[in-house]
Amino acid sequence: MDRLSPLDAAFLEIEDEDPSSSLAIASVAIAEGPAPGQDEFVEAVQARLAGIPRYHQKIRTVPFDLGPPAWVDDPAFDASAHFRRIALPAPHDEAALCELVALLMGERLERDRPLWEFWVIEGLPDGRWAILSKLHHALADGLAATRLQTILFGDVPAPARSEAAPDPGTARLLLDAAGTLLRNPWDQTRLLARELLHPNRLARRVSTAARGLAALTSALLPASPTPLTGPLGRDRRYATASVALADVKAVAKAHEVTVNDVLLAAVAGGFRELLLHQGETPAADSVRSLVPVSVRTGTAVDNEVSLLLPLLPVDLADPVQRLLRTHRRLGTLKAAKEADAGALVTTAAAHEPFAPIAWAIRAAAHLPQRNIVTVTTNVRGPAEPLSALGRPIVEIYPYVPIALRVRTGVAMLSYAGRVTFGITSDADTVPEIDVLAKAIGREVEALRATVR
Repeated sequence: MDRLSPLDAAFLEIEDEDPSSSLAIASVAIAEGPAPGQDEFVEAVQARLAGIPRYHQKIRTVPFDLGPPAWVDDPAFDASAHFRRIALPAPHDEAALCELVALLMGERLERDRPLWEFWVIEGLPDGRWAILSKLHHALADGLAATRLQTILFGDVPAPARSEAAPDPGTARLLLDAAGTLLRNPWDQTRLLARELLHPNRLARRVSTAARGLAALTSALLPASPTPLTGPLGRDRRYATASVALADVKAVAKAHEVTVNDVLLAAVAGGFRELLLHQGETPAADSVRSLVPVSVRTGTAVDNEVSLLLPLLPVDLADPVQRLLRTHRRLGTLKAAKEADAGALVTTAAAHEPFAPIAWAIRAAAHLPQRNIVTVTTNVRGPAEPLSALGRPIVEIYPYVPIALRVRTGVAMLSYAGRVTFGITSDADTVPEIDVLAKAIGREVEALRATVR
């Protein structure tokens, strides 16, 4: 039986406890040429997705939280019900597209069927059209979703059809969960005994975990109060910014940092500009970001991420100083094994009873946290251009959801020589999202100027 990991299930629990959130991720692929007919589009995409089990499976929960939810085949699965079509409203420009994306992403996916949708958006400027690929975060992380894009629109062969996973029924789910609970003490004892056979390796792992957990405890300190954290409404705003990947790489090479350092420093500069625009004084602890870190070892469609929790240097006025400070902070957290500790927590949770984990997540969802101010995720997308039914895809915009008093989120995706920032905000409390988007673009330009 294919069960959700604790991390996969956490996205469902958070959505259930936060009525203002819709925890779906997405990409918006902008294509040239005339949009295909609906039947043609559905048939082509369905053929590519037929071999990916998650696209015809729904979630089946276990009564009383005795075990994690399971993925089971949807006996009433109708692929056509997951495909929608809409025309871009006037004035048919970039702003109208961003407004429409925010509206569509604000709607939750229905839990009684597979957790994904495709929207064909017609009427973009210059005769273009778009594909909004929407799927629940419980189904995949950003890297897994990007790989799905290459299956849909690249030259990657479509997967072969997988074996069926029929719904086992409530009685079987309860029996299976009860059996797992009974075996749990024995399984944990066996795992511990296996580790004790290699004391040197165990000592290294314990040391690494202790250092990483110590680094993670720094995030328990609340950030300085700003309008960037607090209760969320149901409406979202969405904006984008795009820069040349070559410019980012040139900055990284000149200052001996990574591409991710440059992108995160540009985001820090953008948040500094946003805070100043809001009449706030950016402090050293104003913006702590949750930065997902991939720990993926395979090609499964699921969530395999850990995290870093750096403070973004929004208090520094000079772009180069912000870049160097960002580089040092990320380096310090990596050296402290913060991501390793996060991975250890999620791995250990998979060997624990599910009920206490679910209850803890639900309780945490109601705490007035002010530790994490934003989420900034960076995914390396396809380097080569993709196409949709023979139409070239010229741009891809990423979308990241927000929840739990985090009022802004920034997703970064590289594709075909460009890096696009997709920015989500709470419409009621952070309406100035264009300020952040434009400032991020200017930050990259300012850093590029230092290379010249």
